[in-house]
Amino acid sequence: MLERFRQAKQAEIQALLAQESKRQLPPPFSGPRPSLIQALREQAPGAVIAEYKRASPSRGLINARWTPSQAAAGYARAGAAALSVLTEETYFQGSLDFLKVMAEPGLPLLRKDFLLHPVQVRRTAATPAAALLLIARMLSKNELESMLATCRKYALEAVVEVFDRADLDKAQAAGATLIQVNNRDLDRLTTDLRISQDLIRFQSQGEVWISASGMNSAEDMARMRDAGYHGLLIGSRLMQEHDPGQTLAELLRAMPKEPIHG
Repeated sequence: MLERFRQAKQAEIQALLAQESKRQLPPPFSGPRPSLIQALREQAPGAVIAEYKRASPSRGLINARWTPSQAAAGYARAGAAALSVLTEETYFQGSLDFLKVMAEPGLPLLRKDFLLHPVQVRRTAATPAAALLLIARMLSKNELESMLATCRKYALEAVVEVFDRADLDKAQAAGATLIQVNNRDLDRLTTDLRISQDLIRFQSQGEVWISASGMNSAEDMARMRDAGYHGLLIGSRLMQEHDPGQTLAELLRAMPKEPIHG
């Protein structure tokens, strides 16, 4: 699946490189760029990153009715700490334009896409996104280091996503400090929260950690909060509902205050 995503991005990368060679890339965004790391630290543990995802390869169309503007306002009202925005067009029906619209409430924005070349980081810098997603498994250690360096150059925070211990070792060796554990098995397309529970044991001092995928109930969210995750990224569980913002508010209200065991 990741290889399919890689191939889907090649035309975009070539087009951006052509723009760059002609000095046609838009300039870096000059407006406010609220920090994702700061928001997660202030609201940890269990701060919610609510995701806007219209479609996915496994589910197909999820929700095309809810607009980016409605999503940003609804999630902000519900108590989200930050917003994750799918911008990949081929498989997720996203758009880079969503970022500008969803910046309106003032929450930190995470650009979620398949970013493989520094020119894509440069293009992200022209948007209001505070952070972008890098998938450790899609990059060599040297490539990941290069992408992280480009993020620092443009004052972008990099969320480095890992699926297992080997991914985590690569991310930490490359200097990543914002780690996202994805609970999804890419081969079986199943989710298992035990992946997050296992990997959090290897957290290093100063790192900020996010658990993503597979949280379907307030109890699931509390379990990841209690495991020590600063952030909880929730997407399909919200987007499948008629009013994702209201669903998030209900989940947050229902989250057990006392620690969940097991």
